Amino acid sequence: MYYSDEIIEEIREKNDIVDVINSFVGLKRAGNSYMCCCPFHNEKTPSFHVSRSKQIYHCFGCGAGGNVVTFLMQYESYTFQEALKYLADRAGIALPEAEMTPEKKKQEGRKEVLREINRSAAAYFHYILTKTERGRKGYDYYKEKRRLTDETIASFGLGFADVYKDDLYQYLKGRGYSDDMLRESGLVNFSEKYGAQDVFWNRVMVPITDIGGKVIAFGGRVLGDGLPKYVNTKETEIFNKRRNLFAMNIAKKSRRRGIILCEGYMDVIAMHQAGFDNAVASLGTAFTGEQALIIKHYSNEVYLAYDSDNAGRTATRRAIEILRNADMQQRVINMQPYKDPDEFIKNLGAEEFENRIREAKPGLIFEVDDDASKYNQSDPEERTSFINNIARLLKALDDPVRRNSYMETLCNKYAIDKASLKQQIERTAIVVGRAEPVNTGVSFYAEPEAAGRAKKDAEDMSAAHQRLLLTWMVNDPKLFDRLDGIISEKDFTDENIGPVAKILFDQYREKGSLSPAAVIDKYPDLEMQQKVAAMISTELASTPEDDDEKRKALRDIVRKVKDNSIKCAMSDPHIDPARLNELIIMKQSLNRLEV
Repeated sequence: MYYSDEIIEEIREKNDIVDVINSFVGLKRAGNSYMCCCPFHNEKTPSFHVSRSKQIYHCFGCGAGGNVVTFLMQYESYTFQEALKYLADRAGIALPEAEMTPEKKKQEGRKEVLREINRSAAAYFHYILTKTERGRKGYDYYKEKRRLTDETIASFGLGFADVYKDDLYQYLKGRGYSDDMLRESGLVNFSEKYGAQDVFWNRVMVPITDIGGKVIAFGGRVLGDGLPKYVNTKETEIFNKRRNLFAMNIAKKSRRRGIILCEGYMDVIAMHQAGFDNAVASLGTAFTGEQALIIKHYSNEVYLAYDSDNAGRTATRRAIEILRNADMQQRVINMQPYKDPDEFIKNLGAEEFENRIREAKPGLIFEVDDDASKYNQSDPEERTSFINNIARLLKALDDPVRRNSYMETLCNKYAIDKASLKQQIERTAIVVGRAEPVNTGVSFYAEPEAAGRAKKDAEDMSAAHQRLLLTWMVNDPKLFDRLDGIISEKDFTDENIGPVAKILFDQYREKGSLSPAAVIDKYPDLEMQQKVAAMISTELASTPEDDDEKRKALRDIVRKVKDNSIKCAMSDPHIDPARLNELIIMKQSLNRLEV
């Protein structure tokens, strides 16, 4: 869908980025900007900056950045149109009837077609399961084996993939979808030998939705002895396993306390049927930091309901560590004597599961109890190792009150001398994972290449000089007038910086002011938006207070940028001799340049 630049700018102007982001994550004022721990990666030292004057955000830790529209696209997984509509509604702006341009249709069309294909497939699988004899064995599996009600089957849109290996393909082709898009959807494989074959056949099907409830993928369980037992849709343009959670679209609205994290889809479905609509699961892969942050958007407390076997306990400990790094509370639900929540609820019921939730252990207590079973407490050396391990876990707790509370509990439970444990904690040489403070500024006293060496992808010297000058000009737009006739967008020769400089120069010529947030809209690619945000969001770490020193610093950086620009122009093998002579004179006069 296409909206004019004017309506997009109006919507942005009436949605202050600080107010919008603050409604999702708590911001604190820090100088000229606002800060918090980044909502897009794990960190304990804030590196996420929001600028009210520039109306952009940037994380100096992970690189996330953009304007208010980009934030909603990243944070809520909105499309551009969905983010724009949210902001328009928030500001009381009526969006005009949108038109689809050929360019926009091509750009936005693929993802929308993939969503349509998944939506059509989900409806077809559900129809086979509930309305045809072909789906009878899938329906019986859900009703008899899983004890699901018709209401639950309908609520989750459960389905069945027929035994024919091209059944879905033929159905979707009949609806007009191309082979190219069906291949991209992850629902159909193509080979020279077998032609088109469904990825899912003879399987009970579980649709996977995004945070907004749109079907983006499937999980399928084979009926019978076929292998593999479980198959998930491959990652596509609309489906990333690490950044989605099964049933999160429902759990985010739950009124129950916290989020219950399970291992499998059927555990989640059984729990929702039993009334625990705050249950979610990862998508056929290990729990990730990205998924922890999705949960953190809605709750800071997670109850782990993983399998009670050894593999489940190992996965539980991994999840505890991820949640701890995200500064989230973790509790572990005891599932014994059963393996998983599905078995537990079928045998002991929802009321007993409710009791287990109330009795859930804090993550650290679970870890210590789990370790205790691995050490011979009668052996002095093993007991010492066990106590040292407790010290390591307690050392990671920053809050002294919380640490002391855990120390009291564990010393009482395992007959440990508190004073000795406290000494051991103080001696424990452990580096607790935490983000280092990030230098978000640009110094005029240090050569840019010195900062570049500290980065993996070090910028070359000329690009660093150009970035520095553009940063100064964005922070002090009066420099556009002051440097008129000396510096233009053509002097920014770096392939990434040059286009941004041109947009900013055009803005200033047209309006006499800058709109950094509008620059980001010129780049549909998220990765490029983040690079642009990093480029124009930087605040100067230090500028000389003395006017003469400030003028000298500006003159030095202008000379360097201009010198590089002249060198680039002179390197043209087809340069006109008259132009070359002009450039030589210009280069010779650089030492006399005043700004």
